[in-house]
Amino acid sequence: MAVSPADAELRQQQLRALRRKWLKDQELSPREPVLPEKKLNAVDRFWANFLQKNSLWRRWTFRTYNLGVQGVTRILVPAWIIHYFLKYHLETTPYAVIHQKPRLYPGDVIQETGQVIPPFEEQSSGHHH
Repeated sequence: MAVSPADAELRQQQLRALRRKWLKDQELSPREPVLPEKKLNAVDRFWANFLQKNSLWRRWTFRTYNLGVQGVTRILVPAWIIHYFLKYHLETTPYAVIHQKPRLYPGDVIQETGQVIPPFEEQSSGHHH
């Protein structure tokens, strides 16, 4: 059976109209997609509440973090650099920050407590003379 050119043209128009309608149906409206409400477990609920904008905990956490970063960068790091420089570069003798304690002998007085060091007791072990 032969198809007339008019029937073929009509068929092409119908196919174009169906294609246009199909493409138009693929466009989403601003309300789509409609998703079912997601059930949150306890941890997810906590983080959802915790991470809300301008929540008290979020501000406190941010402030604490900023103070910690500023403390490390403005106090601890410069103090470490100064300590290192003083300890290893400005002292006249090497490792001069660490001083050796003076020797104590029997009869010496400990300045901090006023205690007198008692004399040594001689021990005889028998095999050392």
